[in-house]
Amino acid sequence: MLGARIQVDGVAKRYGEGEATIAALDDVSLSVEPGSVVAVTGPSGSGKSTLLHLIGAMDAADAGTIRVDDVEVTSLGRSALAGYRKTIGFVFQRFHLLAALTALDNVASPLLPYRTSFDKFERARELLAAVGLAGREDALPSQLSGGEQQRVAIARALINEPKLLLADEPTGNLDTTTGGEIMAVLLSLRDERGMTVIVVTHNQSLAARCDRIVRLQDGRVLDSVDVPKAEEPDATLARIGRVDVGA
Repeated sequence: MLGARIQVDGVAKRYGEGEATIAALDDVSLSVEPGSVVAVTGPSGSGKSTLLHLIGAMDAADAGTIRVDDVEVTSLGRSALAGYRKTIGFVFQRFHLLAALTALDNVASPLLPYRTSFDKFERARELLAAVGLAGREDALPSQLSGGEQQRVAIARALINEPKLLLADEPTGNLDTTTGGEIMAVLLSLRDERGMTVIVVTHNQSLAARCDRIVRLQDGRVLDSVDVPKAEEPDATLARIGRVDVGA
């Protein structure tokens, strides 16, 4: 599977009115190649999550265009937007698992209301194995660690076989070691499935493991840095210089 190509041109997003208006994003442009993993970093309030929400059509831009493959997201109507969202995988800082459902049922849950041409539970089982949770299919969220719950959430995000995965602070509620393991899962899934991944993170060491780092500041793109595959994260951070990315 070839991942999605993303083109963002002159995007702006503002909240509030009059003197209380806040420019969350201001004339942001960037491109993401198919199958790449891009980290979006920056201080708190720099527009990281807003950018992700606009690409995922969870919010609407005030200006500019966003194109994902051949779809101009910013011009879609309500019905088309709903269909577009179903083609994307979302992973958040909070796991949003259903407490009464097993890991297997949580992964399959997006497909439960629909008929499918495949066995949805078999696909869910395969995805749990892909994120390292084979044998934990019957566990409830309360019986899983934070890292395991996030792995379930990642598997659930992949149930529709998306070409684009959007992850908003996926390691924010995890310790450093577990967060590194989750980042490794995302990278391995990209390698295996070819999907495009955009990760919002305040963790610079994790960002340096991606193919590119886009740094935002005050709603604008500060810079965009490519990361050579052979370069170690510490070397990347030394080369580009650490910045205060907040929490």
